Amino acid sequence: MSLTAVPPVACFGEPRLTAGFDEFGRLDLAAHETVHGAVNPLSPKGLLRLVEGIELKGKGGAGFPFARKFRAVLESADRQDLPTVVVVNATEGEPGAWKDKALLTRAPHLILDGAAIAAYALDADEIVIGVADDGIGEASLTAALAERRMPVRTGIVTVPHRFISGEGGALVRGINGEAHIPPGRKVRASDTGVGGLPTLLSNAETYAQLALAARLGPYEYGTVGTADEPGTVLLTVTGAAGRPAVVECPTGIPLRDVLELCETPEGPGVLTGGYHGKWISAEGAATAEVSRAGFAKVGGALGAGIIMPLSAEVCPLGEAAQVVTYLAGESAGQCGPCRLGLPDLARSLDLIVGGSAAAEVVRAAAGAVKGRGACSHPDGTARFATSALEIFTEDLEAHAARGTCGKRVKGVLGLPNAADAPTSKLVVDWSRCDAHGLCASVVPEFVRLDTNGFPSFPSTPVPTWLEGGARKAVRMCPALALRMTPVNG
Repeated sequence: MSLTAVPPVACFGEPRLTAGFDEFGRLDLAAHETVHGAVNPLSPKGLLRLVEGIELKGKGGAGFPFARKFRAVLESADRQDLPTVVVVNATEGEPGAWKDKALLTRAPHLILDGAAIAAYALDADEIVIGVADDGIGEASLTAALAERRMPVRTGIVTVPHRFISGEGGALVRGINGEAHIPPGRKVRASDTGVGGLPTLLSNAETYAQLALAARLGPYEYGTVGTADEPGTVLLTVTGAAGRPAVVECPTGIPLRDVLELCETPEGPGVLTGGYHGKWISAEGAATAEVSRAGFAKVGGALGAGIIMPLSAEVCPLGEAAQVVTYLAGESAGQCGPCRLGLPDLARSLDLIVGGSAAAEVVRAAAGAVKGRGACSHPDGTARFATSALEIFTEDLEAHAARGTCGKRVKGVLGLPNAADAPTSKLVVDWSRCDAHGLCASVVPEFVRLDTNGFPSFPSTPVPTWLEGGARKAVRMCPALALRMTPVNG
């Protein structure tokens, strides 16, 4: 999927977030007010009653209750006697995520309405909207701000279009002028966020849902969807789908209906929730309902609403290995589980694809990073990798027995072809290598020694943040056996 165009938008039933898209394309302020009508401000108690009544949860991936976030900011501001800030996370750094971009480019005023409602209820000093520097959505958002008056000062901050830049702590750091990476320790934005102030941080769709609920009220909002998860959700359906789309649908509808709408071929499984999500089998996809509970029932995850089906002719383990290598390269590289553990996990999965390692090697590598990182990146990556082993058992057996499942790796999971993607790989001239082992000590994150003392590393590209160490290992190799070559060389 190109980064230059948002995929088409489709809808099951009566559109809500996507209302007016067919008629207007992009809703300017006049079209927005024609379609959605006016919205009134809410008091803190009124907002809490509303979001608790609809059980609003964050749509960015973690599904944290919005009421708990809002209450935590209120209490923190009162305790510290400080003003508050509202932050909209519209960065959407994951390559397969497009739903927030659809809102940014076509319904920016819904996002702004939700942010304005929250800011009024908090008596906030400022609203900050974080967007990626990929050129998608910023112009539309800027034009929308020029059309209206916001209740407080409102600004846009661009962040690098990287996987980890959209993590909440990374976004706050970026807004504060620091590096766009997660903090090395757990920091609650509700206590100390933008400018050290209590900060309400949630994603773009969450604020758009708040804007809808403020107009509809809890009862009308809950007339679609399930009792526990009322309303609609936005899904990004890509992967092997014949018609990739951002789909708005009520919670509770069968996932198979969404997949059929997007002309998805039969395949061995579906990735739910994105790169930090979980795989489900073809049988699970046939019975799953679209909701957090519905996906969890078949072992999946709603996450950020990313759905990536595979077709029957692709190698699922090879596709998964590509993603894990990408995620290892997207690490901030600031803690052991990321610097050492994720490259090791990528290496292990790559060895399984080549038929030279057992599943236990990947499970051990995943277990070594779980719960030990400075952010959720190692946990999410480990969950993705181990989930692939659980679902694609037949392919796993084929790789173990024959070194291949006979199917190709086609890169259908939306990995970017970014300018800063890894471009080099390490190779060894085995006629020269004398097993000095120096390379493993120079760049232990990527190179290991086998039982005979010879270097072992994946054939995949060297992550960009390890290239310096890899080149140093090349320079220091006593036998001149190690070299860097272009990925496509």
